[in-house]
Amino acid sequence: MIKIMIVDDQPLVREGLGSLLNLREEINVIGTACDGAEALEKAINLQPDIVLMDIRMPKVNGVEGTRLLREKLPEVKVLMLTTFSDSEFIFDALEEGASGYLLKDMSTDTIVQAILTVFHGGVVLPKDFTSNVLTEMRMKPNLEGSQNEVPAPCSLDELTGRELEVLRHLGQGLNNKEIADTLFITEGTVKNHVSNIIQKLELRDRTQAAIFAVRYGITTF
Repeated sequence: MIKIMIVDDQPLVREGLGSLLNLREEINVIGTACDGAEALEKAINLQPDIVLMDIRMPKVNGVEGTRLLREKLPEVKVLMLTTFSDSEFIFDALEEGASGYLLKDMSTDTIVQAILTVFHGGVVLPKDFTSNVLTEMRMKPNLEGSQNEVPAPCSLDELTGRELEVLRHLGQGLNNKEIADTLFITEGTVKNHVSNIIQKLELRDRTQAAIFAVRYGITTF
């Protein structure tokens, strides 16, 4: 069973989502917390596989909570819970090590599938919403006040064609097995490509590689 901890400042969300997820045989909700600091404290003792973390909370919010968890318990994965109004925080959380995010009004089936994806090494980036967020993030004002697209780093040119393909699939949220099946190569070869991508682009991990792919439009190549 996948051990889950739910972090949200609203008791109704914690209890309601916890009750729904506990109905699934593959999931065991082992604890809840009301902010990022309490999440770290409880996670140290409970050792969850995945923490579902609200992005907006008083005291220690989801971005800071993710940083604390990934710093102290790097084996624990974090999946953000968010709303449409939280877009400015989403990529901050992802850059702190979150493995993706979900909108709070998504169905239980969608949340369970996201949990399974993250548990098996994938990244969850809802396409339509992510596209809207990135449209804003990839544009910045120039001196005249108009908008210019932020160019991709030159380090992208160091990737081979196959590495670029793997990076594109990382940005689509695929895990190593799914990438291997799609490209008709072995999982070991995918792992080597992912390691090379992370090294060449000077990134921390595969989640940052996925964010890079989405942010710079690699997923549309």
